[in-house]
Amino acid sequence: MALSAGTRRTVACLLVGLGALLIVMALMIPAYTVGKLAKTPLDLEITTIAKNAPGSESQVLDAKSLTSPEGSAKVDSNVPLVSQRFLTVEEPSDANELTVQAGQTLRRIDKQGDTGLLTASVDRVTIDRKTGEPVATQPNGSIAVGVDKEMKSVAEPVQHVGLQYRFPLGTEQKTYPYFDLNARKTFDINFVEETEINSMKVYHFSQTIPATSMWDVVKAPTNKLELPAAKWGVEGDGPVTMTRYYTNTRDLWVEPETGTVIKGGEQIHMYYARTADKPEVTALKGNIVFDENTIESQIAVAKENIDKLSLYGRIMPIVLGVLGAILLIVGVLIGIRGGSAPAGRSNNRLAGGGPVRGDDSPTQVIDTRNL
Repeated sequence: MALSAGTRRTVACLLVGLGALLIVMALMIPAYTVGKLAKTPLDLEITTIAKNAPGSESQVLDAKSLTSPEGSAKVDSNVPLVSQRFLTVEEPSDANELTVQAGQTLRRIDKQGDTGLLTASVDRVTIDRKTGEPVATQPNGSIAVGVDKEMKSVAEPVQHVGLQYRFPLGTEQKTYPYFDLNARKTFDINFVEETEINSMKVYHFSQTIPATSMWDVVKAPTNKLELPAAKWGVEGDGPVTMTRYYTNTRDLWVEPETGTVIKGGEQIHMYYARTADKPEVTALKGNIVFDENTIESQIAVAKENIDKLSLYGRIMPIVLGVLGAILLIVGVLIGIRGGSAPAGRSNNRLAGGGPVRGDDSPTQVIDTRNL
């Protein structure tokens, strides 16, 4: 059944309006939604576990050997190491900033309880949710490496600068500033190569931490020790003071679209020495990397975020844009056809010379001369 001209005009207006709305939505969704997805989520909870890299050297100083009355310092070899980090979001956090708290431990798992704990820290930093960079307020974070008499962590204000727990959305093949928790300083982390991990494209970055005096970082008793030369295993009769130094080579593999760290590894070396360039007694030496479960978990997180970005950044805008364009064109065509009179009727007139009504209803011509 043919539609009347009025009905066609109504349908045309509706289609044009709906088409225009869909096109506007196609343009607005990427700008609004992707901007929301580009922020670090407020419900973030990430656990990462790193273990000895296969075939790597692993050494740990036996702390008891330093306090024993006899013998020199003893360094254990082939020590199984496990580093665990639990990251959560804490207050203050809002639409633009969030506070990340990361509790991290390094243990030797061949010993039980506190005897196996080598290092422990609680790091807090407030970052921008888009860039991952620490905010400019001072202080923007704190680090706790000790406890008080009530066994509660004692946090010291520390100004954080540079990336640390995530890279920006759309990570580039360039050098970034990256904050080192142990040295409490920022060093460059350099792009190395583009590669793949379990079929996922990643950017490999590497950072080198130069020999750093831990006594200059934290005035802890274990960071500078005075012991007999024999205890250190060096020549001499009198006491010898040695400082604890720290170096590291950090490697990170980042999924560039989301900035997710897929894999991480650290070649840590802590040692006692009289000068930084001549290590004398190893305190800790190991090459630890994310285990396979952590890598797979990080890949799953990256894929989920990639799918969201693809859905709202590409798929939905394309579908809505195409559908909107089709409705717009159809509406215009219907409007054009509905606004023109049907062929063959524009010159029809009544017997008295009057024009036919401009609607689509049939018109009967009546000859009144014979009435």
